Amino acid sequence: MVELEFISAIAELGLEQWNCVAGVDYPFTRYEFLHALEASGAVTAEKGWQAHHVVARREGRVIGVMPMYIKTHSYGEYVFDWSWADAYQRHGRSYYPKLLAAIPFTPATGPRLCVADEAEREGVMQALARALPEHAADLGMSSVHILFSKADKAAAWQDHGFMQRVGPQYHWFDRDYGDFEGFLASFSSRKRKSLRKERRVVAEQGLDLRVLVGSEISAVQWRFFFHCYQLTYAKRSGHGGYLPEAFFTQLAATMPEHLVMVVASHQGEPVAVALNFRDQHTLYGRYWGCVREYEFLHFEACYYQGIEYCLREGLRHFDPGAQGEHKIQRGFTPIVTYSNHWLADKAFSEAVARFLDEEKLHIAQYIREASAMLPFKRGDD
Repeated sequence: MVELEFISAIAELGLEQWNCVAGVDYPFTRYEFLHALEASGAVTAEKGWQAHHVVARREGRVIGVMPMYIKTHSYGEYVFDWSWADAYQRHGRSYYPKLLAAIPFTPATGPRLCVADEAEREGVMQALARALPEHAADLGMSSVHILFSKADKAAAWQDHGFMQRVGPQYHWFDRDYGDFEGFLASFSSRKRKSLRKERRVVAEQGLDLRVLVGSEISAVQWRFFFHCYQLTYAKRSGHGGYLPEAFFTQLAATMPEHLVMVVASHQGEPVAVALNFRDQHTLYGRYWGCVREYEFLHFEACYYQGIEYCLREGLRHFDPGAQGEHKIQRGFTPIVTYSNHWLADKAFSEAVARFLDEEKLHIAQYIREASAMLPFKRGDD
């Protein structure tokens, strides 16, 4: 029999037991990443992110874990349900709090329910599919949400009664290009010239870019990164960002092997920075900022340097983050992301199910149209 427990801090389970189940390859479910969020104060009840992680046991042995939070808003999720919350409010109902299985501030597809043994997955999922709605109802919550699961896991949650929602992102895949010139060779002539021009303009502006990994990143460079991070959020959202400096400092100390930083300098002075995470197969673009604007520098630091890094290191996949149709013409393929949802109110649930069916059709059409914008050669090129 699977027994479930909800813990209000990841430290209640501890690094060894958590990572023994979650693994240490995918960076965002590692104990070190999730603990840094909590220890730095990035996720707290006061900030609308109360840790409520799931621990599954069989005969006392931990066999599954899932990062989970009690949310009192929908910021930092990247699967937008503001209209659902508004509909609840207009009908005199409260949408918050809700129960969320996700990686805070990280729209990267990957494992959510982690199991020590794949043979245990279905048993743990069955137990959770029964328990999560009951637990949410007991706590007076409107809903349960599981964000950015892999396609097969999202389908399994759907089989267990959780509605499926899809969305678009733009990812790069290595099609055995060999090197960056091999990648460019797959472009149509016009698109290839355009990309080469962007890279040439960056060089002509006297910009130098370096890729630093893990312990190569100095304390000075981390401080510069955080300054740029805050500037970006100040311009975009009017605040200094969701994550405090202590979060990044802790990651630099506890999981440096996952960190890849691109630093752009002009005449020896740093002017821009992009921070990526990595695992064995994928590079994840996460944060960008600059102290001065240069033409095409964002594309170079955030995309082209990342692609070159993947090709050098043998990574087959580059997830550069959410949104941004401008990625398509630079060789990032439109892909589908998945989330799952359960709503306690039957009438609202039925309305959302209809909406999701219609949305899925629109997303499928969008993916087809967006894919036609890719820069790759066609038969007549």
